[in-house]
This record gives sequence, structure tokens and C-alpha cells, in this order.
Amino acid sequence: LVVSARTTGDSREARGLSLFVMEAGMAGLERRTYPTIDGARGCDLILDDVLLDDGARLGAEGQAADIIHYQAGRAVSALCGEAVGVMEVACERTLEYLKQRKQFGVPIGKFQVLQHRMVDMMSELEQARSMAILAASVADQPATEERQRTLSAAKYVIGRAAQYIAEAGIQSHGGIGMTWEYDFAHYAKRLVMINHQLGDDDYHLERFADLMNTPA
Repeated sequence: LVVSARTTGDSREARGLSLFVMEAGMAGLERRTYPTIDGARGCDLILDDVLLDDGARLGAEGQAADIIHYQAGRAVSALCGEAVGVMEVACERTLEYLKQRKQFGVPIGKFQVLQHRMVDMMSELEQARSMAILAASVADQPATEERQRTLSAAKYVIGRAAQYIAEAGIQSHGGIGMTWEYDFAHYAKRLVMINHQLGDDDYHLERFADLMNTPA
């Protein structure tokens, strides 16, 4: 395991964070795993009087903040790519349902309101796809403010698109869209969770604005 810990400074300082390598079964370390609402799994690490020597530290002491932020940016790019894949399948499932489900003797996809909603979903998907490609193009570039702005812009656009497609898809399906046995419900939950991972759309919009206002 790789964990971060503060070795100098206070909680408001960027400097002072260090990274350490720990054995999963070492004394004083407890792992509590649990399922999450989207079918994934989470884990809490509880450290109680864990002692590490200098050999366990990765890199220079107190200089891990930049590394953490850089790798978080790469993780944001990966989430963007995952979101686009999930949104694509969610749109496919919704379109299939609109073609198959019938009311008043005709497929519900014949109703103009549902057609407009489906078009909006596809438009959001294509915009999100473009932003995911943009995020991937800067993920491995040097750590600059332009890289940070691009990643936050992508996460913002994709987070909002994911939320919309999840909600619009459920509305198009009706009650069946939230049943455990139907796979769309699981795609919708994952999209909502992706929006909230590593900063939701509100966080990244504010971060983007702050970076735009930073003096050159």
C-alpha cells in the first residue's frame, strides 16, 4: 500500500506531505472494506501506532503534494474515459427500450418528447467524448496550470453529462430503469458516482475559475 501522511507543517499547507510504502498485513494497520452503491468496493485504512523507518518513504520528505496532485489528474482522465464508455452503453440501452416498449399500440420512441430527450442524451455523450479525448491528451503532460484547467474542464463537462444521461435515461425507462435486475440501473448509479469521485462538477467549475483568475 502507498499512503500519504503529514510529516511537517499544518493541515492547510501544501508542503509537508510525504508518501510511504506499507505492507498490507503489518502491525497496527487495519483495513475495512465495504461495497459501494454502484457495485464497486471501498476501503478505509485505520492506522494505530504504525512505525515506519526512512526506507519506507517514497521521495523527499514533505514534497509529495505535487506528485499527489499530478497523479490525481491522471486518475481524473481515466474516470472521464470510463464515464464515456458507461454513457455510451446507457444511451444504447435507452434507445433500444424506446424502440421496444409500446404504449397505445406504438413504440414510445414515436413520441416527440422522448425523441427530443434521446437527442439531448446523444448530444451530451458526444460532447463528453470530445472532452475525454482532450483530457487524455494532457494527462501525461508536464504539470502546468493549463493541464489543470483542461482536466477540470473535462471533469466538469463529463460530470454534468453523466448526471444528465443517468437521470434522463431513468425517466425514459420509467420504473424499470431503477430495478436491480435491469442493467441500466447499475450504469446510472456508476455515472452518478463518477461525477462525485475526485471532485464533482461544482468543485471542478470553481477550480477552473480559480485557475483562470491566477495571475500569469
